[in-house]
Amino acid sequence: MRGNKTNQSALFSYISAEDRVPSDHPLRALRALVDPVLARLSPQLDRLYARRGRPSIPPEHLLRALLLQVVYTIRSERQLMEQLDYNILYRWFVGLSLDDAVWVPTVFTKNRTRLVEGGIADAFLAEVLQEAERRALLSNEHFTVDGTLLDAWASQKSFQPKAGTRPPTDDDPGNPSVTFRREKRTNATHASRTDPEARMARKSTGQGARLAYLGSVLMDNRHGLVVATDVTQPGYEAECASALAMVSSLPPTTRRRTLGADKGYDRCGFPDTLRALGWTPHIAPNLHRTRLRSAVDGRTTRHPGFAISQRQRKKVEEIYGWGKTIGLLRKLRHRGTPRVGWVFTFTAAVYNLMRIRTLTLAGGSS
Repeated sequence: MRGNKTNQSALFSYISAEDRVPSDHPLRALRALVDPVLARLSPQLDRLYARRGRPSIPPEHLLRALLLQVVYTIRSERQLMEQLDYNILYRWFVGLSLDDAVWVPTVFTKNRTRLVEGGIADAFLAEVLQEAERRALLSNEHFTVDGTLLDAWASQKSFQPKAGTRPPTDDDPGNPSVTFRREKRTNATHASRTDPEARMARKSTGQGARLAYLGSVLMDNRHGLVVATDVTQPGYEAECASALAMVSSLPPTTRRRTLGADKGYDRCGFPDTLRALGWTPHIAPNLHRTRLRSAVDGRTTRHPGFAISQRQRKKVEEIYGWGKTIGLLRKLRHRGTPRVGWVFTFTAAVYNLMRIRTLTLAGGSS
C-alpha cells in the first residue's frame, strides 16, 4: 500500500548525535586522537582565562571547530558557523548537542589573540607529536627541512612607497587603476599598506615576485611528520636561519643526526654550521655553473644514507601540497607574522593528526 506524504515534522527526536554518526566514519578515529591531546592541553588553556566573570565558550570547542575548518577546507569562520548550525556531524565532533546554539563568527576573532599569545598552536603540535611518539612513528635521527612562500592577504596595489603615497591614475576612489611600469620597487623602499610585515619575494628565477611570508617545516623522515615549524619574512638567508632555529629547538641527543635539504641550503655556510652542531648535512650539492665548489663533497654524498635522505626529503612536498590544497594555506587569511605563524603551525599539527590516523589504521606502514 502506498504511504501518504506528510509535511509535518516530529517535535522530538530520540536519536542522539552520537548514534547518527557511523561507527566507521573517519572523524571518529580523528576525534579519538584529538580528545587526549586537548585533555593534556587543558591546564595551559586554564591559564589563559580569568578566574572570575562570565564563563566563556570552551576553548576545546573552538580548537575542534578550527580543526574542522582545516580538514574540510571551509573558507571563513562565517561559513564554519553556518555549517555547524545544521551539520550534525560537525556538532558531534565539536561537542555541541542538537539543541545548543552556535556562536557568532566574531568569537574566533576575539579569542584568536588569546590563543596566539598563549602559544597554543605550538603546544598543540607538541602534544600531537607525543601521540606519534607513543605509537613509535618518529625516528628522531633523520630529518628534512624545506621552505615555501605563503601568499599574504594583500594585493600588489598595496605595495607602495614608504615615503609619501601613490597618486591614483584614474578617478575611482575605491579601487584605482595603478601602473608600476618602469618603476623600481624593492622591500627597502616600498611596503604593503595592508600587511606591512609581508615582503615581496619569489621562490626561484623566472617566477613573478609576490607579497608573501616564508613558511618552513622540519620533517621526520620515517613517516613524514612535521616536528617543528617556523614563519618569517622571506630573504636570502631566511631559509637557512629558519632551519637552524628549528634544528636547535630539538632535544639534544648523543647520536648523530642527518638533515636532508635541496640545493638552496648549500649556501651561507649552512652545511658547516650543521656539522658544528653535530649534524650530518645531507644537502643536495649546488653545482650551478657560477659556483665552482660546494660545501657538500664526496665524503658525504658517497654514503648510501645520503641517497636515502634525498629520496625521503620529497615527502616534505606532500606537507605543503596538503596544506595549500586542503589546509587553506594557498592564500593566507590573516595578517602579521604572529598570526600567520599560529595558523601555519596549527595546520601542520592537523596534518600530523591526519597522517597518524592513516598510519594507525594501516598498522604503522607508510
